[in-house]
Amino acid sequence: MSDRGQESPRDERLPGDRLLRETREVCDEWPTGEAVDLDDAVAFHDSLAPEQQFVPVLEEADGVLVQPRGGVPLLEDQIDLLQHLEREGGADLLPTTIDSYTRDNAYADAEEGLAASREGEENALNGFPAVNHGVEACRELVTSVDTPVEVRHGTPDPRLLAAVTLAGGFQSFEGGPITYNLPYTSKYDLEQTIAYWQYVDRLCGAYTERGVPVNREPFGPLTGTLVPPSIAIAVCILEGLLAATQGVRSVTLGYGQVGNLVQDVAALRATRSLGESYLPDEVTVTTVFHQWMGGFPRDEARAYGVISLGSVTAAVAEPDKLITKSPQEAKGVPTPEANAAGLRTTRQSIEMLHDQELSLEGVGRERDLIERSVRDLLSRVRELGDGDWARGTVRAFEAGALDVPFPPSDAAAGDVLPARDDDGRVRLLKFGTLALSDDVKRAHDARLDERARAEGRDPSFRMVADDVAAVSKGGLVGRPDDGDADGRAD
Repeated sequence: MSDRGQESPRDERLPGDRLLRETREVCDEWPTGEAVDLDDAVAFHDSLAPEQQFVPVLEEADGVLVQPRGGVPLLEDQIDLLQHLEREGGADLLPTTIDSYTRDNAYADAEEGLAASREGEENALNGFPAVNHGVEACRELVTSVDTPVEVRHGTPDPRLLAAVTLAGGFQSFEGGPITYNLPYTSKYDLEQTIAYWQYVDRLCGAYTERGVPVNREPFGPLTGTLVPPSIAIAVCILEGLLAATQGVRSVTLGYGQVGNLVQDVAALRATRSLGESYLPDEVTVTTVFHQWMGGFPRDEARAYGVISLGSVTAAVAEPDKLITKSPQEAKGVPTPEANAAGLRTTRQSIEMLHDQELSLEGVGRERDLIERSVRDLLSRVRELGDGDWARGTVRAFEAGALDVPFPPSDAAAGDVLPARDDDGRVRLLKFGTLALSDDVKRAHDARLDERARAEGRDPSFRMVADDVAAVSKGGLVGRPDDGDADGRAD
């Protein structure tokens, strides 16, 4: 295995000989890596039909594309799932969600789970073990549907996964060195994951240079719980900048729904404008909106309400694509039928609002606050790195100048604390040493003070705890006297 992850990262393009050497090293980690051949892979990509090419379908679309999540262990079952989501759900883009063992590079454990899934009636893995299936199986999967398919995973070290799936015909690869480190693991520091993802991005760049553009999508929701928009957007832009250095020319910046319509619309518009401002001109910037990533109501009727609000938000803000949820989110892995139902619910809401022009009061002010905050954060990253985005990212997280709430990783201080204001917009209750200007901090403080006065209590961690549970109980803001979805008191 390469020891490059131990080096201090620099935002510099990897030379060709290093890409080839590291490809040989990572492909030696599991037998299916032997089938990885760049020239053969490019020829396969060229053979795909236009409607199966991810980047053109995404970038040339007229309207919001809808894409679910979904992954099961067996190839034939994954094919059945994707065909069902395509046929019954009307998905514009399709997922292949990778299993947890693969995310931890535990390919032997994934192999055991795959064997157990073949022998038993129930799935022994929570996703598709693409590395174990190998290049040819991935190609069979990609060509089994008429819709482009994306790799969605959660892997801090995804080098072998990228080598196998890109050779297998996938043309979009989710995640990044920050967004698939801080929310997922305590095993790696940022120097390591930046180095791993520089390889992935350079591999995507190598395909792009050979006429096969590969889309890269930072995971915008991060920890998925009350993430302030400015933090999520700044992190995604950083991952986009690092990818662009390695030759990536299609970047989809992600953002996860926080639930306040005005703030979500403002954030999505800010994501696009800031992305186009910071990323090089040769990079095509698109955006993706994730429907609610926090706790869902167990009652499916209420869950449809959460899905519908996210759909309305997307119809107003018009991101390039929308990642959907199912009414069974609170119960675990949804059935294909429930997954397709979430897609159809989303489509109905978007289509009904397609020809309507909606104006929301306060979007401009909220967008301005978000954009000023993002520029504060990125300015400090650039300063700490002496102009080097990779080095600046590491130093910013070390100093707490950039931070995320509730991280399992020690690579972030986790010293910021979010809470909702009286309108349900996510603000910062505790700033830590986050690199925000005083006027931005005063804006957050003022809005949280308004809520505190309205509720007759001081701003405190209790607000945070109430807000985390609010949606699953049927609301948005965690009011101190709210009951749960059945009307019972806490």
